[in-house]
Amino acid sequence: MEADRPSAVQSFGEDHFGACDLGDRRLTQRAVFTANRMMQHPGGTLPDKLNDNASLIGMYRMANNSKVTHENIMAAHFARTRGAMSEVNGVVLVLHDTTEADFSGLDSVADLGPIGNGGCRGFLVHNSLAYDYDAAEVIGLVNQTLHTRRKVPKKETPKQKREHPQRESRLWKKGWLAVGLAPDGKWWVNVCDRGADLYEFIESVDKGGGFYCIRSKSNRLIELAPGFEEECLVTIPDKPGNGTGTQTPAKLHDLARQLQTLGTRQIQVRANYLQKPRKATVRIASAPVIIRAPEHARGEHSRQSQTAWVVHVLETNPPKGCEPIEWVLLTNVPTEGLEQTCERIDWYACRPVIEEYHKAQKTGCGIEEQQFTTLKALQVTLGILSVVAVQLLRLRDLSRREDAKIRPAQDVIDKSYVDLMCLWRFKKLLPAISVHDFCRALAKLGGHLNRTHDGDPGWLVLWRGWTKLQLMVEGAQAAQNRRSV
Repeated sequence: MEADRPSAVQSFGEDHFGACDLGDRRLTQRAVFTANRMMQHPGGTLPDKLNDNASLIGMYRMANNSKVTHENIMAAHFARTRGAMSEVNGVVLVLHDTTEADFSGLDSVADLGPIGNGGCRGFLVHNSLAYDYDAAEVIGLVNQTLHTRRKVPKKETPKQKREHPQRESRLWKKGWLAVGLAPDGKWWVNVCDRGADLYEFIESVDKGGGFYCIRSKSNRLIELAPGFEEECLVTIPDKPGNGTGTQTPAKLHDLARQLQTLGTRQIQVRANYLQKPRKATVRIASAPVIIRAPEHARGEHSRQSQTAWVVHVLETNPPKGCEPIEWVLLTNVPTEGLEQTCERIDWYACRPVIEEYHKAQKTGCGIEEQQFTTLKALQVTLGILSVVAVQLLRLRDLSRREDAKIRPAQDVIDKSYVDLMCLWRFKKLLPAISVHDFCRALAKLGGHLNRTHDGDPGWLVLWRGWTKLQLMVEGAQAAQNRRSV
């Protein structure tokens, strides 16, 4: 964690961009300098982040330099993340998801594509975020693919669409292939929402030796694995006139709802525009199934069936006016019994972390507020800001670690920052203040009320506090410089 400590603004850039191979050491130095400045001031436009002409013009020149691309400026961070993943002894979840970057106001950028319902312009950002499951900590981005949608000709055939290299559904497979396999003895599990419920993706991960846990969207044709018929509440009849005992294909979601209940438990339901946060009591079930390949090819895949496990989660007594929570999950990790089934559910329950990350990119770092005339410069800047956005989530994780209440804040936060925070919050220096108490004070500075029933502060309020603390540190440094003149 020390390498990512939010106070180490002069080392952050070196940690994440110092190993970039941009073809010129001066460009790498500029990337390091720019990342450090953006870490200090993540929000707003580039003039807000780099508030002097030399820094701003230097950033413009670097982003437009032909030697600098999104791929080579992100490579060092990706490699750093993979190295950290390899050191984790438990399960690493690779959370995949896509968000839209809206640049509709940039009329000068000609290479943007349609997003949303087609009325806006921008591109897709497919992120693969590594997450330490046991420590409940974000590790970093392990891949980021930028995709510009094309305009599909009206007369293009399904085969032509399927084989086109810019087919959007390829993003999930590309993300998994970029992550690759875990070293021997390590567990990396790809966790995705319903967008990844593609036979092409499922087969690719399974045949490639990887692991997945995804939420099912399609009520696809499946068969209950032989020997597990007793797991189903309703008997699936043999095919009429078959005489071989072969099962009639069933539908995945229909069968999942018929499985015998293994037990009940509570899961945390996050708030959205339709519902308040709550704890839901759900019944859970699981069984092995055989997934049939689609009769009509959708993507590039074989005709062979795939073995997987289905996990069913259903809220038993939802509040009045709320839709019951229901998840139908698919995984190729063996899932036998209550304990393993609960673990698979907990894996998927971590998936909203990547939605928080997308908010950190947009709200915290303002990736959509940047103004450029070329797509390349826009994407280079987005890459740097995406690494900064990871630190917003890591700041929150730091405050929630098990050792946060006993670990001295000065272990991970620069002493000058700790001292200023203590003087502001407690009116005296507290050299032994814990990480937990420092972050609570930081949240207070960011607008958190710190009442008992308010819960843990989120990344946004912590980062607001961090931004204000950064201004306080700069003011204190300026005052000290004035006294020394």
